[in-house]
Amino acid sequence: MERYLQLIIDYVTSVGLKVLYSVVILGVGLYLIKYFIKFIANLKGFHKIDPTAQSFIKSFVSIGLKVILIIIVVSILGVPLSSVVALLASAGLAIGLALQGALSNIAGGLIILIFKPFKVGDYIETQSLSGTVKEITVFYTILATPDNKRITLPNGSLTNASITNFSAEMTRRVDLTFSAPYSVDIESVKNILLMLAENHPLILKQPKPMSRLASHGDSALNYVLRVWCNNSDYWTVFYDLTEGVKKEFDKQGIAIPYPQMDIHMSNKD
Repeated sequence: MERYLQLIIDYVTSVGLKVLYSVVILGVGLYLIKYFIKFIANLKGFHKIDPTAQSFIKSFVSIGLKVILIIIVVSILGVPLSSVVALLASAGLAIGLALQGALSNIAGGLIILIFKPFKVGDYIETQSLSGTVKEITVFYTILATPDNKRITLPNGSLTNASITNFSAEMTRRVDLTFSAPYSVDIESVKNILLMLAENHPLILKQPKPMSRLASHGDSALNYVLRVWCNNSDYWTVFYDLTEGVKKEFDKQGIAIPYPQMDIHMSNKD
């Protein structure tokens, strides 16, 4: 009994030391991986890389190193590497079938990184959602809306959807429509709109601002004003012109007509 008891104690001690050693290696390894990711992020050369690639690389390296760490810990516990490889191969097939969406997200992240339909800092719209790209990871793209909501979009669905990138070009056209009564001279309205556009400091001189009569409405004539500005000035120009036209119309005595309808009544005995 003493001999068997000693064998059990030796076995438990041996296994316990392996488990303790594995836990220590796991804890130290996770800390070193975290430190290594921070070290990479602080390198001067790394900051020269496109911000879109930075977040993707950090996420990819972190996942890869953690997988290697787990394999090392399993081997320390005494599990043969051949068995680990066979287990990973069989599990990989099952996991691959179960996680088709996750794998498509990884592929989508690589496509976004290579072809760059958008990058960190761009304002995009897709799937009726819009926001500024804050981060592109291995699996997801993170957007921040103008009212500071956080949107998480799978990379796989992004690569299969239509994306409008509002930040891709340096300049952008502002299209505005204004209404004026039928009684007001067409050229007078066009000149007022062009005058406001030409005097605005943020509107580009080329291409030239354009104002034309766009349509005959039920209660008014509709005029379109098209101007170009730098992308970052879009909303400033949009709101400045909207307010400026109303003030100038009031100054010139041009009333913005309300919808109206003429009703003809027949008085029969």
